[in-house]
Amino acid sequence: MAPNPIAVDTTVEAGPWGDPEAWRPLIERVVAAVAVRPELDVPDAAELSLLLTDDAHIRILNATWRGRDAATNVLSFPSAGDDEDPGPLLGDVVVAHETTDREARADGRTFEDHFAHLLVHGLLHLFGFDHEDDAEAEEMEALETEILAGIGVADPYAQADD
Repeated sequence: MAPNPIAVDTTVEAGPWGDPEAWRPLIERVVAAVAVRPELDVPDAAELSLLLTDDAHIRILNATWRGRDAATNVLSFPSAGDDEDPGPLLGDVVVAHETTDREARADGRTFEDHFAHLLVHGLLHLFGFDHEDDAEAEEMEALETEILAGIGVADPYAQADD
């Protein structure tokens, strides 16, 4: 298998994530599935930082950078501006364990599948995808669903539509 076209620096900052190496196989599968998408135009020697944290820290980040004083599941901080192509340093993705776990259980999904979905979602934000309006949301959700299906994760939006 070819080396992953996106290098990932994973750090566990807080929360019950355990050893970041335990997450490496899933992270690499997700990142590889995203990296091969032709619509993303992944730059050579691309890198991203993945921070695995807890609700307390992501709440601080969410309040500081988005003006929302609440925990959330995933945040993305693209290195490129809105109208710029991403360079080799794609940016940062932050995932909160407690919110991810709570949402997974509420939706009847495994933690791993929901984490994979959030990682795909966060990565797409680094490539300029967003969900500010219905058309953008539909495009992003369709791409997430295709990527996740490619790694054996069920459509995360299927239950929401029932």
